[in-house]
Amino acid sequence: MLQKFALVAGLLWSVADIAAAAEAGRVVFVTGQAQVGARAAVQDVAVQEGDQITTGADGYIYVKTVDNGFLILRPNSKARVVAYAIDKTDPSKTQVKLELQQGVARAISGQGVQQAKQNFRFNTPVAAIGVRGTDFTVYTDQQTTRVSVVSGGVVMSGFNASCSAAGTGPCEGRDAKELFAGQRGLLLQVERGSSIPLLLENPALAPDQNGKPRADEPVAKQAAPSVPMAQVNLDPQRTERSLQNARPVPPPVVVAPTPEVPVPDVVPTPPVVIVEPPAPTPLPDPVPVPVVPIKPSVPEIFWGRWQAIAGAPVLPVRGNDDVDVATLIDRYSITRLIDTTFVMPKEGTAAFKLIGGEAIMTIDNSAQMANIESGKLNMDFSTRTFDTSLVVTGAGRRADVSGFGVMTNTGRLYEERGSNTIIRGYLGGANAEQAGYIFKNSANPGITVTGATLWNR
Repeated sequence: MLQKFALVAGLLWSVADIAAAAEAGRVVFVTGQAQVGARAAVQDVAVQEGDQITTGADGYIYVKTVDNGFLILRPNSKARVVAYAIDKTDPSKTQVKLELQQGVARAISGQGVQQAKQNFRFNTPVAAIGVRGTDFTVYTDQQTTRVSVVSGGVVMSGFNASCSAAGTGPCEGRDAKELFAGQRGLLLQVERGSSIPLLLENPALAPDQNGKPRADEPVAKQAAPSVPMAQVNLDPQRTERSLQNARPVPPPVVVAPTPEVPVPDVVPTPPVVIVEPPAPTPLPDPVPVPVVPIKPSVPEIFWGRWQAIAGAPVLPVRGNDDVDVATLIDRYSITRLIDTTFVMPKEGTAAFKLIGGEAIMTIDNSAQMANIESGKLNMDFSTRTFDTSLVVTGAGRRADVSGFGVMTNTGRLYEERGSNTIIRGYLGGANAEQAGYIFKNSANPGITVTGATLWNR
């Protein structure tokens, strides 16, 4: 009887193992040396949960996942599908976890991941990566991980007490850093022993330099992006060119375009009035010097809000193809003209005045519009640093928002390690007289504040 019971139990465990090892995807392309588990990789072979995928010095392998995403390994790489359970009836139960032990991999989120980004995790030996609805590339060895973003965005953290390798979903603590496709030329890097990623502007360190992509790598589909950004195109001919050349974008939200403030072509110059000295006085009276107004520069920085909140409608960021890809934080986005006149000053300091913006205050998961009562923004061009502060009020509460960060040579603004506020923004104008940033702050107990600001000198 005991032997029969053991046999039945063994069969039940075998069945359970087979059921647990769900199919994660299938190989759609392979070249060079590549393996799935202990067997050579061939086209159309199934990749199961728990399978390890490896490539040799000349190996490339493309796995199309069951939710129409992709996992791509380049030469000398090793990855494992820890979990790939897509629940079509209840997306909140979907669980996806991948590991890259060494080499270079590219991950393109499928539909299941898009619907359950909170349950996606991509581990390396030193870091955890979550997605914002994304196509990203990772390089790792046992000491260093670097990630760059093709589309969408990622959130990354080194392993620490609040972010363990055994966890699921993204690590969202204070040490986590976000990177979006709009931050072109930038990448995140984590070194072993450091939990906070560094934001680097060094294309030579990009994962594509460690493992070159083939020209036939799949193109990410954007049918279900994480951020349904409204697009507004005012020039029909430009729109036609954009539709012919651009990547797929989400269906447009019909929103009336925000009228731009006209800039006068000529600013009147007050006449110079010369006062004649009285006859008996040997010396003339001082001649008054007229103040000639400086013609304001054309606005170069634009922000928007892609989600309506508390009755306030969507505020689309400028969507023509003469602006950069929008950078995103929470519900807000910001962009800048591509053909900007901006020139970074080499020295000196400047104090900026707040000229516009808005904020959202979230208290106990209840979000509502708030007011930015006042603000300061100071730049030190010699050290390439800035500091800022805002007073935000709403629902009878007050939030003091402060932060500091760095400026890149191209005029991008990013918070620095230790800042209480996540900040993404730009400088603009020929004399760096324009500035704008979007922000997120959770330093005030029980209150999270997000928003957008514009500044002038």
